[in-house]
Amino acid sequence: MELELGIPNLKQFAATLQELAEKDPDLIAVTGDSRGSGKLNKYAEDLPDQIVEVGIAEQNAVGVSAGLSSAGKKVYTVIAACFLTARSFEQIKNDVCYSDHPVKLIGISAGVSYGALGSTHHSTHDIAAFRALNNLDIVIPADNFETREAITAALHHDRPIYIRMGKRPMYHLHSENEQFEIGKAMTIREGDDVAFIATGETVYPAWEAAERLQEAGISAQVISMHTIRPLDTDVIRQAAEECSAIVTVEEHSVHGGLGEACASLLMQAGIYAPLKIVGIPDEYTVTGSQLDIFRHYGITGDGLANTARELLEQEIQYAK
Repeated sequence: MELELGIPNLKQFAATLQELAEKDPDLIAVTGDSRGSGKLNKYAEDLPDQIVEVGIAEQNAVGVSAGLSSAGKKVYTVIAACFLTARSFEQIKNDVCYSDHPVKLIGISAGVSYGALGSTHHSTHDIAAFRALNNLDIVIPADNFETREAITAALHHDRPIYIRMGKRPMYHLHSENEQFEIGKAMTIREGDDVAFIATGETVYPAWEAAERLQEAGISAQVISMHTIRPLDTDVIRQAAEECSAIVTVEEHSVHGGLGEACASLLMQAGIYAPLKIVGIPDEYTVTGSQLDIFRHYGITGDGLANTARELLEQEIQYAK
């Protein structure tokens, strides 16, 4: 089965945001020298009264966003994920979350999208950091459909929310008539031997792995866990009960992200399932493009298929 290639999620984000803003004068975009990288040049030209550019001042951008939100504006704060989530952590913690302003924090060029710019520009910490903050939902769309739906749903979301996305074109994983809901995972593919629980731009490699495993007679389930908070605990439990093993996949550190959230849930629920967390290990990332880094760490169709085979083999040996 072949999937159709779409546009970068960032372009889908910008198009969706402009469509929403043209209908709602209370929607404001706040950018931190990120108008161009956020694909918002056309938005700024067409809606100059609905964008605030603060320059390279990410902490101020979050403070301004909280202030605008307190005045009733629907604020989308658009900044490179690595800087938004690290430099502005205190402002997000206090001005947005503690003060309960429903700002929509948009982390662009997330994960290892900046490629060869290296670890200083990678955001492999953000899920872990934000999972530790009270009152902040976390959404990581996998394709254009999930991006459009997440940005649209965020408009009237009554809690602070963080949405992160990358730069490269993404394959369409969904049909247009599917239902998207923040906090409800989406099953891309059914299977009962192994479950891939993936998020964001790693969902497509998980789908590729399932295709390869099918050729070998292994049935693989693929779940797009687009929301990390609130986490869809029912889907994770069901996957553990239906399948012999689980592989979690994320463009993030293996510490504190999706994988550890799944492991913690299952352990505390007393559900045993062989589980492997695939992500960025505890090291500075290798130099290369996003896809080079994915290949190095096994976040590819072949790499994930091999991981699943090894995990299933371990389960067979354990059962003996």
